[in-house]
Amino acid sequence: MDRQQGISKRNLKQILLYIIPFFVGSLLPIITLPVFTRFLTVEDYGVYALLIAFAVFVSGVANFGLTIGYERNFFEANGNTQKIAALLYSTLSFVVCTTLIMGFVTYLFREQIASLIIGTSKYGELLVWAFFSYSITTIKTYFLTYFKNTENAKSFVWYSIDENLLNVGFSLFFVTYLKIGVSGLIFGQLIASSIILIVLFYKFLTRMPYAFSYDMLRESLKLSVPLTSKIFFGVLGTHFDKYLINLLGSLGGVGIYSLGQKIANIVFVFMTSVQNVYAPQVYKRMFELQQPESGRSIGSYLSLFAYISVAGGVFVALFSEEIIQILTPPSYHKSIDVITILSLLYASYFFGKQPQLVYAKETGISSLITMASIVINILINIPFIKIWGFMGAAYGTLLSGLIINVISFKVSQRYFYIHWEKDKLIRMYSLLVLAILSTIMLRELHFDYWIRLSAKIILGLSYLLIGFWYNFVPTNIIEIITNRIRLSRN
Repeated sequence: MDRQQGISKRNLKQILLYIIPFFVGSLLPIITLPVFTRFLTVEDYGVYALLIAFAVFVSGVANFGLTIGYERNFFEANGNTQKIAALLYSTLSFVVCTTLIMGFVTYLFREQIASLIIGTSKYGELLVWAFFSYSITTIKTYFLTYFKNTENAKSFVWYSIDENLLNVGFSLFFVTYLKIGVSGLIFGQLIASSIILIVLFYKFLTRMPYAFSYDMLRESLKLSVPLTSKIFFGVLGTHFDKYLINLLGSLGGVGIYSLGQKIANIVFVFMTSVQNVYAPQVYKRMFELQQPESGRSIGSYLSLFAYISVAGGVFVALFSEEIIQILTPPSYHKSIDVITILSLLYASYFFGKQPQLVYAKETGISSLITMASIVINILINIPFIKIWGFMGAAYGTLLSGLIINVISFKVSQRYFYIHWEKDKLIRMYSLLVLAILSTIMLRELHFDYWIRLSAKIILGLSYLLIGFWYNFVPTNIIEIITNRIRLSRN
């Protein structure tokens, strides 16, 4: 049997470091759901979801795709400190200016936009605050990308944790003590992100003098501007289902769907945390090795990280029922199946996270794929939502997402071929699909809970056995983690 080299101590350390902010940033809001869902209705969550959808959309356009261009060109600077500083500050200066312009436009048309998206103009002011709240978080991402690219995991982790803790703390205060409703979620994020961004600007300016380069900014924009349409249509495709649910269904349906999507999104966030470990190595192998050696090296290297990433989808899908029933009141329990279904979609995004088209400077193709995805998403979701409501959105989003993932995968492989270890990947994703189908069928057929729980445990252990079989998970994993924690304390 072809066996994968087990996880190295360095990789384990990096993964553990990057997963810490994942636990704080994604799981802390989930853990606090019992508090928030006692003060916020499903309709409140629907309003919040639509506000954030707009903020993500406009902020993405204001960034002109520079998050991707900045990351790629960082490595092309080849360690030159002056170039890296100029690239960072030039990018930030441009993004801050465009964000202020978009914020001003949003303020001018706030009532009209709120009426169009939510159905009432009374959320106009909050719409503006939501935009700046999310935009500040996006600007902070450039600093975190610097930490990631320099493999400074500790700084990445601490700044991420601090923001997440402040966010939850302020949000709890506003929602539970001041009782200002959904506004508390927006202002909590706004204040937390602003504090961290100010600290980051101060830290970088004192250690890395300000520099600006029109040439470097122009080169980044050449690569990134074609991605603007991708972001435009990508965000539209990601959040348009919520708008359709509100239009064809109800605001409460938006709340139930968005809560399920939020919890399922743990899979994607977890996968992104893992990506922070392997992404620098993938870029280095792309630039330093020649094909087909680079493709084989990357494919073999990524099998371990695919296993870790898909594990998030397996366990969220299996235990979505327990998560919702323990943490939320009965009015939110309809979101269980939404979580289970979308876990498969987010787990499939692992392949789309590989920078093949960005490396090949074919970002225009990425935009075309994204435009196709929004058309497919709308064509499938409209009839699905009309017939099945918010559950139709879950099934429609899964179907359209899988179709476009296949297209994107085939196109990306043409421009930079990665020799994936197919047998291993097939086994991982097959067990994920089995876990999802089994969970839904056992619930629909009203099997006794203890039978359902036993089946989930067996499926979870089966996935763990795949890890042992391919040596992804070393037999002494507990001992390694314990030693790592002991050393960090010392």
